[in-house]
Amino acid sequence: MTAPVTTPIESIDEEIDTTIDPAKPWVVIVWNDPINLMSYVTHVIQKLFGYDRDKATALMLDVHEKGKAVVNNGPREKCELDVFRLHEHGLWATMTQDS
Repeated sequence: MTAPVTTPIESIDEEIDTTIDPAKPWVVIVWNDPINLMSYVTHVIQKLFGYDRDKATALMLDVHEKGKAVVNNGPREKCELDVFRLHEHGLWATMTQDS
């Protein structure tokens, strides 16, 4: 029996900035998907965020045409809840800290 051959792993020491600035607001992003109808996306945005039909439609069109739209912003905990609620309605959503 021969001993297993090991190959050294080259590591890259690349610094990634993982700091979170509490002063920066968080944003909730809805992403385009091939499943939900545009009317449904508009309805969910109206229902969850209280936007009127025109604003919700404009956000839905951004999602459809640009691939994403920022639908809300605020403190981290609030945005986490918004993303959770969007997921419950079957929409693809994420959050990130605004730049």
